[in-house]
Amino acid sequence: MSRIPTIALAAILCSLSALSWAEGKIAVFDLQAAILQTDAAQARLQQLRGEEDYKKNKADFDKIKSEGEALVTSYQKDSAIMSEEQKAAAQQKINSMQEDLEHVAGKLQQAEQVAAQAVFQEMGPKVQEVLREIIEKEGIGLLLQRQAVIHAEPSYSVTAQVTDRLNQLNTD
Repeated sequence: MSRIPTIALAAILCSLSALSWAEGKIAVFDLQAAILQTDAAQARLQQLRGEEDYKKNKADFDKIKSEGEALVTSYQKDSAIMSEEQKAAAQQKINSMQEDLEHVAGKLQQAEQVAAQAVFQEMGPKVQEVLREIIEKEGIGLLLQRQAVIHAEPSYSVTAQVTDRLNQLNTD
């Protein structure tokens, strides 16, 4: 009976050593980070942030946020001396400001997502080309999405290489 676990362990060790001889390296890649860190994506986001609608929404967001924070601070300070009606009114106003803040934040996020999606569609074919180049050049046998990996040392990531190569293609 004791020979079966020993044989099983030997078989596992042999198969692991065979894997170590397998051709190619293992690497991880974060598509979203690679594209969003490019100069072109950063320029597109800066352009978006310079548009009047975005600036107006950002100013509204900042104003509502500061007013809300002031209201919460005032409520926390004065709640001990407030009547129940005053507390209810203050809570209602805080809730209303929170809803307004979430609405404006949603507008800002949606605008950024639309811009990012446009960059993704524009750069999709280039990313595939760059990945093929890096896979061949580095001898990568297995490329994993960063989100699918629990842990990987930074040396396993080719994300920065992809970003650098995309920046080079855009300047050529």
